[in-house]
Amino acid sequence: MLEKLKNLLLTLRCWIVCVSPLGDLVLRLWIANVFWKSGLTKIASWDSTLALFENEYSVPFLPPEIAAYMGTATELSMPVLLVLGLGTRFGAFVLFVFNIIAVVSYPDLTEAARYNHLQWGLMIMLIFFHGPGKVSLDHWISRKFLKM
Repeated sequence: MLEKLKNLLLTLRCWIVCVSPLGDLVLRLWIANVFWKSGLTKIASWDSTLALFENEYSVPFLPPEIAAYMGTATELSMPVLLVLGLGTRFGAFVLFVFNIIAVVSYPDLTEAARYNHLQWGLMIMLIFFHGPGKVSLDHWISRKFLKM
């Protein structure tokens, strides 16, 4: 009986280890999708985006137009890094800071929206601390060129 349980646990562990790279990829794709769609929304109606940054968002230390360009560039570039798994920790760090700035800059954020940002922040932290996983260019580069 104990031997069967041990074998079952070993099989389960093996399955989790084999599937976890796909979990890492799904998490990266999920977060990339959230920020990518937001960036696409911003460029779809640039006049509205500028108006929001001028009248609604109060990004600290930046003029509204520069904040709009920087925010949009962040939302369109960092997801690409996450999808490719290239510079993943850098991309995750930038999106984490961006996420905090988004919450701080918009005081009228609803409770549900705050909760979404909290979830995204936790997911981004997981990517940052855990890394991109094996299905990534970072992993391939480190194996190929750094012999890790």
